Amino acid sequence: MAELLAGAYPDARCELDYRDPWQLLVATVLSAQCTDQRVNQVTPGLFQRWPTPAAMAQAPLDELEEAVRPTGFYRNKARAVRDAARVLVSRHGGAVPQELEALVELPGVGRKTAKVVLGEAFGLDTGIAVDTHVRRVAGRLGLTRSTDPETIAGELERLLPRSGWVGFSMRLILHGRRVCVARRPHCTECALEPVCAKSGV
Repeated sequence: MAELLAGAYPDARCELDYRDPWQLLVATVLSAQCTDQRVNQVTPGLFQRWPTPAAMAQAPLDELEEAVRPTGFYRNKARAVRDAARVLVSRHGGAVPQELEALVELPGVGRKTAKVVLGEAFGLDTGIAVDTHVRRVAGRLGLTRSTDPETIAGELERLLPRSGWVGFSMRLILHGRRVCVARRPHCTECALEPVCAKSGV
Protein backbone atom coordinates (compact mmCIF):
# COMPACT_ATOMS: atom_id res chain seq x y z
CA MET A 1 0.00 0.00 0.00
CA ALA A 2 2.76 2.42 0.93
CA GLU A 3 4.50 1.50 -2.32
CA LEU A 4 1.36 2.19 -4.35
CA LEU A 5 1.01 5.60 -2.71
CA ALA A 6 4.66 6.39 -3.32
CA GLY A 7 4.21 5.53 -6.97
CA ALA A 8 1.13 7.76 -7.25
CA TYR A 9 2.69 10.70 -5.38
CA PRO A 10 6.47 10.43 -5.83
CA ASP A 11 7.10 14.09 -5.06
CA ALA A 12 4.55 14.57 -2.29
CA ARG A 13 5.15 17.64 -0.16
CA CYS A 14 3.25 20.08 1.98
CA GLU A 15 1.18 22.39 -0.23
CA LEU A 16 1.47 25.32 2.17
CA ASP A 17 3.95 27.97 1.08
CA TYR A 18 6.59 28.82 3.69
CA ARG A 19 10.18 29.97 4.02
CA ASP A 20 11.03 28.85 7.54
CA PRO A 21 9.60 26.80 10.45
CA TRP A 22 7.80 29.83 11.89
CA GLN A 23 5.95 30.51 8.65
CA LEU A 24 4.98 26.85 8.34
CA LEU A 25 3.72 26.81 11.92
CA VAL A 26 1.50 29.84 11.33
CA ALA A 27 0.28 28.57 7.97
CA THR A 28 -0.63 25.19 9.43
CA VAL A 29 -2.60 26.82 12.25
CA LEU A 30 -4.44 28.96 9.69
CA SER A 31 -5.18 25.92 7.50
CA ALA A 32 -7.66 24.45 10.01
CA GLN A 33 -11.06 24.33 8.30
CA CYS A 34 -9.53 26.15 5.33
CA THR A 35 -7.87 25.18 2.06
CA ASP A 36 -4.12 25.46 1.62
CA GLN A 37 -4.76 27.58 -1.46
CA ARG A 38 -6.62 30.19 0.58
CA VAL A 39 -3.95 30.19 3.26
CA ASN A 40 -1.28 30.70 0.60
CA GLN A 41 -3.17 33.80 -0.55
CA VAL A 42 -3.15 35.24 2.97
CA THR A 43 0.31 34.47 4.29
CA PRO A 44 2.47 36.63 1.96
CA GLY A 45 0.82 39.82 3.19
CA LEU A 46 0.71 38.52 6.75
CA PHE A 47 4.44 37.84 6.88
CA GLN A 48 5.28 41.05 5.08
CA ARG A 49 3.68 42.98 7.96
CA TRP A 50 4.83 40.69 10.78
CA PRO A 51 7.76 38.60 9.51
CA THR A 52 9.02 37.15 12.80
CA PRO A 53 7.59 35.84 16.08
CA ALA A 54 8.85 39.01 17.77
CA ALA A 55 6.93 41.18 15.30
CA MET A 56 3.81 39.01 15.46
CA ALA A 57 3.86 39.10 19.24
CA GLN A 58 3.38 42.87 19.08
CA ALA A 59 0.66 42.85 16.40
CA PRO A 60 -2.58 44.66 17.31
CA LEU A 61 -5.17 41.92 17.61
CA ASP A 62 -7.80 43.70 15.51
CA GLU A 63 -5.34 44.18 12.64
CA LEU A 64 -4.20 40.58 12.87
CA GLU A 65 -7.80 39.38 12.84
CA GLU A 66 -8.47 41.35 9.67
CA ALA A 67 -5.35 39.96 8.02
CA VAL A 68 -6.36 36.33 8.61
CA ARG A 69 -10.12 36.81 8.18
CA PRO A 70 -10.26 35.00 4.80
CA THR A 71 -9.12 31.76 6.46
CA GLY A 72 -12.22 31.55 8.67
CA PHE A 73 -12.47 31.38 12.47
CA TYR A 74 -10.23 34.43 12.28
CA ARG A 75 -10.67 35.62 15.86
CA ASN A 76 -9.48 32.34 17.33
CA LYS A 77 -6.70 31.96 14.77
CA ALA A 78 -5.40 35.50 15.21
CA ARG A 79 -5.24 35.14 18.97
CA ALA A 80 -3.61 31.71 18.68
CA VAL A 81 -0.80 32.81 16.36
CA ARG A 82 -0.12 35.97 18.37
CA ASP A 83 -0.06 34.06 21.65
CA ALA A 84 2.14 31.37 20.09
CA ALA A 85 4.53 34.09 18.94
CA ARG A 86 4.67 35.50 22.46
CA VAL A 87 5.48 32.08 23.92
CA LEU A 88 8.20 31.52 21.33
CA VAL A 89 9.77 34.86 22.20
CA SER A 90 9.52 34.43 25.96
CA ARG A 91 10.48 30.76 26.25
CA HIS A 92 12.38 29.80 23.11
CA GLY A 93 14.29 32.89 22.04
CA GLY A 94 11.95 33.42 19.10
CA ALA A 95 12.80 30.06 17.53
CA VAL A 96 10.41 27.20 16.78
CA PRO A 97 11.39 24.28 19.03
CA GLN A 98 12.19 20.91 17.52
CA GLU A 99 10.48 18.83 20.20
CA LEU A 100 6.89 17.60 19.90
CA GLU A 101 5.97 18.25 23.51
CA ALA A 102 7.34 21.79 23.39
CA LEU A 103 5.38 22.54 20.23
CA VAL A 104 2.05 21.29 21.55
CA GLU A 105 2.41 23.67 24.49
CA LEU A 106 2.07 26.58 22.07
CA PRO A 107 -1.41 28.12 21.81
CA GLY A 108 -3.33 26.76 18.83
CA VAL A 109 -0.85 23.95 18.16
CA GLY A 110 -2.10 20.37 18.42
CA ARG A 111 -0.23 17.17 17.75
CA LYS A 112 -1.14 17.13 14.06
CA THR A 113 0.24 20.63 13.53
CA ALA A 114 3.34 19.81 15.54
CA LYS A 115 4.03 16.66 13.49
CA VAL A 116 3.61 18.56 10.23
CA VAL A 117 6.07 21.25 11.32
CA LEU A 118 8.62 18.79 12.66
CA GLY A 119 8.39 16.55 9.60
CA GLU A 120 8.30 19.21 6.91
CA ALA A 121 10.48 21.96 8.36
CA PHE A 122 13.01 19.87 10.27
CA GLY A 123 12.83 16.43 8.62
CA LEU A 124 12.03 14.77 11.95
CA ASP A 125 9.96 11.58 11.94
CA THR A 126 8.00 12.23 15.12
CA GLY A 127 4.73 10.69 13.98
CA ILE A 128 2.03 10.47 11.34
CA ALA A 129 -0.07 13.60 11.11
CA VAL A 130 -3.76 12.68 11.06
CA ASP A 131 -6.15 15.22 9.58
CA THR A 132 -9.66 14.70 8.23
CA HIS A 133 -8.28 13.31 4.95
CA VAL A 134 -5.97 10.79 6.60
CA ARG A 135 -8.77 9.68 8.91
CA ARG A 136 -11.16 9.15 6.00
CA VAL A 137 -8.69 7.37 3.73
CA ALA A 138 -7.33 5.13 6.50
CA GLY A 139 -10.87 4.13 7.40
CA ARG A 140 -11.85 3.34 3.83
CA LEU A 141 -8.68 1.30 3.36
CA GLY A 142 -9.54 -0.74 6.43
CA LEU A 143 -6.44 0.39 8.30
CA THR A 144 -8.42 1.62 11.30
CA ARG A 145 -11.87 1.56 12.82
CA SER A 146 -11.14 4.48 15.11
CA THR A 147 -12.09 8.11 14.67
CA ASP A 148 -9.60 9.37 17.26
CA PRO A 149 -6.62 11.01 15.51
CA GLU A 150 -3.98 9.82 17.96
CA THR A 151 -5.31 6.26 17.95
CA ILE A 152 -5.24 6.29 14.16
CA ALA A 153 -1.74 7.73 14.17
CA GLY A 154 -0.52 4.95 16.44
CA GLU A 155 -2.12 2.26 14.29
CA LEU A 156 -0.58 3.64 11.10
CA GLU A 157 2.83 4.14 12.70
CA ARG A 158 2.95 0.47 13.65
CA LEU A 159 2.55 -0.47 9.98
CA LEU A 160 5.55 1.48 8.74
CA PRO A 161 9.17 2.10 9.62
CA ARG A 162 9.74 5.44 11.30
CA SER A 163 11.62 6.70 8.23
CA GLY A 164 8.42 6.42 6.19
CA TRP A 165 6.07 8.31 8.47
CA VAL A 166 6.42 11.82 7.05
CA GLY A 167 6.09 10.79 3.41
CA PHE A 168 3.18 8.46 4.12
CA SER A 169 1.32 11.21 5.99
CA MET A 170 1.67 13.65 3.13
CA ARG A 171 0.68 11.11 0.49
CA LEU A 172 -2.46 10.11 2.38
CA ILE A 173 -3.40 13.79 2.75
CA LEU A 174 -2.92 14.43 -0.95
CA HIS A 175 -4.81 11.26 -1.87
CA GLY A 176 -7.73 12.34 0.30
CA ARG A 177 -7.80 15.76 -1.33
CA ARG A 178 -7.46 14.64 -4.92
CA VAL A 179 -8.94 11.14 -5.26
CA CYS A 180 -10.48 9.68 -2.11
CA VAL A 181 -12.65 12.72 -1.48
CA ALA A 182 -15.43 12.77 1.08
CA ARG A 183 -18.29 12.65 -1.43
CA ARG A 184 -18.14 10.55 -4.57
CA PRO A 185 -14.55 9.37 -4.34
CA HIS A 186 -12.89 8.79 -7.71
CA CYS A 187 -12.46 5.05 -7.26
CA THR A 188 -11.87 4.30 -10.92
CA GLU A 189 -8.87 6.67 -10.86
CA CYS A 190 -7.47 5.34 -7.59
CA ALA A 191 -4.04 3.72 -7.41
CA LEU A 192 -5.15 2.01 -4.19
CA GLU A 193 -8.31 0.45 -5.62
CA PRO A 194 -6.82 -3.08 -5.65
CA VAL A 195 -6.23 -2.97 -1.89
CA CYS A 196 -9.17 -0.83 -0.80
CA ALA A 197 -11.58 -2.35 1.71
CA LYS A 198 -14.42 -0.17 0.44
CA SER A 199 -13.73 -0.05 -3.27
CA GLY A 200 -16.68 1.40 -5.10
CA VAL A 201 -18.18 3.34 -2.16
